[in-house]
Amino acid sequence: MTSNGTSPVPGRPTRIDWVDYAKGICIVMVVMMHSVLGVEKAAGDTGFMHAFVMFAQPFRMPDFFLISGLFLAVVIDRDWRTYLDRKVVHFAYFYVLWMTIQFGFKAPGFAAEQGWPHVGYLYLESFVEPFGTLWFIYLLPIFFIVTKLSRGVPPLAIWLVAAALEMAHVGTHWTVIDEFCARFVYFYSGYLFASYVFALSDRSRARPGLALMGLALWALVNGGLVTADYSHLPLVSLALGFAGAGAIIVMGTLLARMQWLNFLRYCGEHSIVIYLAFFLPMAVTRTLLLKTGVIADIGAISLIVTVAGVAGAIVIWRLALALRADFLFERPDAFWIAPKKAAPTLQPAE
Repeated sequence: MTSNGTSPVPGRPTRIDWVDYAKGICIVMVVMMHSVLGVEKAAGDTGFMHAFVMFAQPFRMPDFFLISGLFLAVVIDRDWRTYLDRKVVHFAYFYVLWMTIQFGFKAPGFAAEQGWPHVGYLYLESFVEPFGTLWFIYLLPIFFIVTKLSRGVPPLAIWLVAAALEMAHVGTHWTVIDEFCARFVYFYSGYLFASYVFALSDRSRARPGLALMGLALWALVNGGLVTADYSHLPLVSLALGFAGAGAIIVMGTLLARMQWLNFLRYCGEHSIVIYLAFFLPMAVTRTLLLKTGVIADIGAISLIVTVAGVAGAIVIWRLALALRADFLFERPDAFWIAPKKAAPTLQPAE
């Protein structure tokens, strides 16, 4: 969803290992949330996985947005045509395509409830109100545009306003406004404080023992505040969002240092592939397991559905490439408005 380390960051390698690990952790947590809550809603019960979802709630999306802004300084000075192509048209293409695919699977159910005319209205509404799990890539282009347009405003002023909006816990019931207010401060912080983020990673790599102690302390504080139901309080939510984002960066760095759990790095390298396609294997697996009843434990079902969502998305991607349906995960030439630059599949060209 960000440049995945492919940006030409001065003094940095073409790919940045800990970024991929951090993104991998984030995308797995996103799939886990949707899988666990979906299973529990359908089953009318909760399982052991619910605790993991609640623990990650304060920082799951803040970290994703912070990393999404991390390499923006490298490209923000580009001309508007190139910038809009890479940062708006790119995500708009995948949003419209995969929104239509998701909508197609759900349309019969909508029609059964409210009739086909209403289905058409719901489809059009999805261009204003982000559909299903795709709100992240709907919101990213807005963040990119706002950040470029506001370059003439003192950064500290923007950051303070963004922080105040997060703490206000705005609730208009329009996802675009609510999530913008809740998440922009993290995206802008990734852009504004990128050098500090890299410094945190470098220090963690150099002093792993101290980093582990910090992670243990963070886990206790985050878990305690979530358990006490204080994590949603103003200022607390902001602090936990940044603390959790920092923790994921440290985790990613330590995993990269040891070269452990490489599947997380792979997931991070293909995070947008997983994000776009996980809904289908997740939904199919959930339905099969709940209807057949072969597994009774809700937590076990949730775990299996999570794994199926991640692995199934990768399988769908591989099949699409094998069947030459590249358009599902790679923007065709007809949808570029600026000269195309060679880049890995689905990685935003920088």
